[in-house]
Amino acid sequence: MQIIKDRKIVEDNWLHLDDEAADLVIGDVTVTLARWQAEHESLLKHDGGLGIRLNGDDPLEEIIADLDKFGLIVLNFPAFTDGRCYSFARLLRDRYDYKGEIRAQGDILYDQLFYMAQCGINSFEMAEPHHLNDALLAFDDFSESYQTTVLKPEPLYRRR
Repeated sequence: MQIIKDRKIVEDNWLHLDDEAADLVIGDVTVTLARWQAEHESLLKHDGGLGIRLNGDDPLEEIIADLDKFGLIVLNFPAFTDGRCYSFARLLRDRYDYKGEIRAQGDILYDQLFYMAQCGINSFEMAEPHHLNDALLAFDDFSESYQTTVLKPEPLYRRR
């Protein structure tokens, strides 16, 4: 499957394991917060990249001490009206200095991509991956943002 990562269309090498998957597979995998909490020790021994998937109602504080263990944090947007994970992305970048990949997954609209990137999300797993070339154009819809963002930490009036 293809995704957008760092404003390029790339092949995704991550496998999203559900909580019922019996065994870990070789390679890069993501797990839910519940599975991370239940299988913490065995997951740390996994041969491959490890990522975690969060929903807007998951407590972000539960993973802060383990951020260095995750190569990918997937933020689930179940509906375009659910913006809780925007805050997660901003906190991960600004407050907790997370440098790894943050991915938006789910019901993501073209109009949201620019704003998600401003919050620190740098990869996008779109529900309709056949429109990725069109989606790339969304990052250039606006040339400036008035407020501070992860990408531009000073407000516009100070950048003049």
